[in-house]
Amino acid sequence: MKIPMSNIRGAIMIAVMTLPLLSQGIAQEAPAAKPTGPAISAEFSLEARHVLVKGSNMHYVDEGEGDPVLFLHGNPTSSYLWRNIIPYATPHGRAIAVDLIGMGKSDKPDIDYRFTTHAEYLEAFIDALELTNITLVVHDWGSALGMDFARRNPDRVKGIVFMEAIVAPAMPIPSYEAMGGAGEFFRNVRTPGVGEEMILQNNMFVEVVLPELGTVRNLTDVERQAYRAPYPTPESRKPTLVWPREVPIAGEPADVLAIIERNGAWLHETSIPKLMFYAEPGAFGGPEIAAYFAENLKNIETNYVGPGYHYIQEDHPHMIGRELADWLGRHK
Repeated sequence: MKIPMSNIRGAIMIAVMTLPLLSQGIAQEAPAAKPTGPAISAEFSLEARHVLVKGSNMHYVDEGEGDPVLFLHGNPTSSYLWRNIIPYATPHGRAIAVDLIGMGKSDKPDIDYRFTTHAEYLEAFIDALELTNITLVVHDWGSALGMDFARRNPDRVKGIVFMEAIVAPAMPIPSYEAMGGAGEFFRNVRTPGVGEEMILQNNMFVEVVLPELGTVRNLTDVERQAYRAPYPTPESRKPTLVWPREVPIAGEPADVLAIIERNGAWLHETSIPKLMFYAEPGAFGGPEIAAYFAENLKNIETNYVGPGYHYIQEDHPHMIGRELADWLGRHK
């Protein structure tokens, strides 16, 4: 089934704008103010490294010395998302940003790309680099992966910094109806044939969600091409289709739902130092979620960065970088 581009874009716009208020199903727009501060660079000139993991090469960058600060991205991004933030971390540790398997410059093996498979590759990557005393800096699905790893390996993680995270109370979602207009978008993505047309053929996450709807500022042509480069063919875009099908809605998929629930319980129980960045209105982690975490989590700081939706690293990298550096300096 072929869906007109205008209809797809409209559905995605509803999805992005309504996520901050899923339970009310009310659209909310970001303030008109644009990000301010130092220029945001499109360049990502750090040395590319690769390590063999489960028979495939995973790409990463590795700068600085000391305890590792491990940056984990989500859908449809890569280590490129962290390019303006990494320099703030290197004075305080060994900054490592990995491309999840099948994404960025990592290999694209013929696997299912489900959450549990990504988790296996990520843990194998961490083992291959022999990382301990890790501070996780995580976003989107990288947050769920990072929290899952930390929950299962508490002796290897000393802190967690998260933004726009896939964790309770934003997730899981009880029903498509609870998502308002976003429900139709996710239902379409998860419909066989329809989702393939949207994501594999039209490359919607890369071409529309990220650059058009997920940021306040307009990404440059260089930045758009950097995000586009890993996905030149429909086959290469498989991870970007599987990820939205992993979002726990109405109890499915049950295995991911259970992991997200366990991650949420762990986050509430653990005293590990935490830092949350949030924007207004945000998508998964706006002011209401930040207020909830500030009241209910142990040993957490929250930091407002400004107007934004989901990819706040592209709107406020220097604000995030400066506050991250300060927090790292106080949590050695």
